[in-house]
Amino acid sequence: MRAVTVLIPLLAAVALSGCGGVSYRDTNAAVDARPECASGPTRPGETPPSWCERKQEVDWKSDRGSEKVDFKKKDDQR
Repeated sequence: MRAVTVLIPLLAAVALSGCGGVSYRDTNAAVDARPECASGPTRPGETPPSWCERKQEVDWKSDRGSEKVDFKKKDDQR
């Protein structure tokens, strides 16, 4: 049963990967590299600076405007 719960999302991801693309970005490495972000806010209730916020983003893009491929044409008709 466990194999089915893993296999179904995997097959769906493979089937949908031809229709679009996914890009993933995070700011964890950039925040860790800044020394001023290591200590955190010095006063209670103080918000951290915007460059010290950890963000994770995922963008899904599908190319709906692509042209259709005609597989019925022979190579010499192009």
